[in-house]
Amino acid sequence: MGKFKFIETPLKDAFLVEPAVFGDHRGYFSETYNERDFAEFGIQVKFVQDNESFSSAGVLRGLHFQKKNPQAKLVRVTHGNVFDAAVDLRKDSPTFGKWFGVLLTSENHRQFYIPEGFAHGFLVLSETAGFVYKCSRFYDPSDEGGILWNDPVLNIRWPLEEIERTLISEKDLKNPKWNDIGFFF
Repeated sequence: MGKFKFIETPLKDAFLVEPAVFGDHRGYFSETYNERDFAEFGIQVKFVQDNESFSSAGVLRGLHFQKKNPQAKLVRVTHGNVFDAAVDLRKDSPTFGKWFGVLLTSENHRQFYIPEGFAHGFLVLSETAGFVYKCSRFYDPSDEGGILWNDPVLNIRWPLEEIERTLISEKDLKNPKWNDIGFFF
């Protein structure tokens, strides 16, 4: 092992992942995922789909989850700065209903491993951001679930003071509040 540092978060089974980065005058190289190293740590997940989004400053995406086919995700930023947040939706988890947020940047190379049974969202803090994530199950639009990004019960502390305005999709603005989602894992 040694190519990755796995850091516990306050959420059960969710980890920050710091890959080794090897740089010189030409740039850098980093291995961003290795199934053996993750399994050796205890994260045994098969990723089946990679996604990428590009967003401008203030874009807030989420909070999203899949209902019948929950997805584990490994998320990272390839360009810019993003505040990334996850909420534990697993009824039997000691961290049920809790959230955790982290700054992911192209410079800190951090990744966030989010297991199945979580809602996820992010806010772009830089002028633009490239966001890449691996998923353990295929996306199914008929299986979408969501929670309102600014739900008062969750009280996620989005760093809104760092941006001029938020840009949120009509769909995400219509997400139900925590007490109204009626769905947990």
